[in-house]
Amino acid sequence: MGCDRNCGLITGAVIGAVLAVFGGILMPVGDMLIEKTIKKEVVLEEGTIAFKNWVKTGTDVYRQFWIYDVQNPQEVMVNSSNIKVKQRGPYTYRVRYLAKDNITQDPEDHTVSFVQPNGAIFEPSLSVGTENDTFTVLNLAVAAAAHIYQNAFVQSVLNSLIKKSKSSMFQTRTLKELLWGYKDPFLTLVPYNIPTTVGLFYPYNNTADGVYKVFNGKDNISNVAIIDTYKGKKNLSFWPSYCDMINGTDAASFPPFVEKTRVLQFFSSDICRKTCVHFTSPFSTCKS
Repeated sequence: MGCDRNCGLITGAVIGAVLAVFGGILMPVGDMLIEKTIKKEVVLEEGTIAFKNWVKTGTDVYRQFWIYDVQNPQEVMVNSSNIKVKQRGPYTYRVRYLAKDNITQDPEDHTVSFVQPNGAIFEPSLSVGTENDTFTVLNLAVAAAAHIYQNAFVQSVLNSLIKKSKSSMFQTRTLKELLWGYKDPFLTLVPYNIPTTVGLFYPYNNTADGVYKVFNGKDNISNVAIIDTYKGKKNLSFWPSYCDMINGTDAASFPPFVEKTRVLQFFSSDICRKTCVHFTSPFSTCKS
């Protein structure tokens, strides 16, 4: 019995030691294999996991709007009173649900180019109202005309057209009209061949954003999805100095092995500039 017990203890110790040695050897080997697999699968080329998710994101992306509703338009126009506004929102749209298009690989500089089709679907469950909610806002066409054409004669002609179209400095429009476009009655009377549709994001639906050219990560995995050029340019030629640079990704994906200390940069064509996010704290979307 004693011999059997001792043999069992010795055998267990030997097996434990062997497993510990194998574990010490296999853990870094396993890490190397995992890292190698990740580096292979995050490259933006046909057949990888990352490419499939990059072409069409599997995560819902939303864009929310808050509108400032003017409360005293008559007082402002008649008495030059201070404007009073009320913020209303959010009004939520699902975007980036369409797959990237015209995808072209360039093996020489390890980049891939594409355009991003635009589309927006209203999400009532995430909004405070409907697309038919109305707002009193500044009449962009009337305000812009007075600012652009300051010649007295031209302004008198424009004023007559404004009165004829029954337009004024403020107007009431639905959310859908303000965002996606409406025929402006004043502009339709202008005797020149000019666009007559006004909207903060007009045109948007059935259009495409780009061309984007991003690194596919084939030669350097830390550059994957980083934008090389946007519409053939590395700078916007709009903002001064550093703000004018096109840095980061299009926010659809980021390079792997991101640490908490790293600042993630991405470019948004809607605001015509790059922005960034910093890690602050972890959170969970699970409900207990």
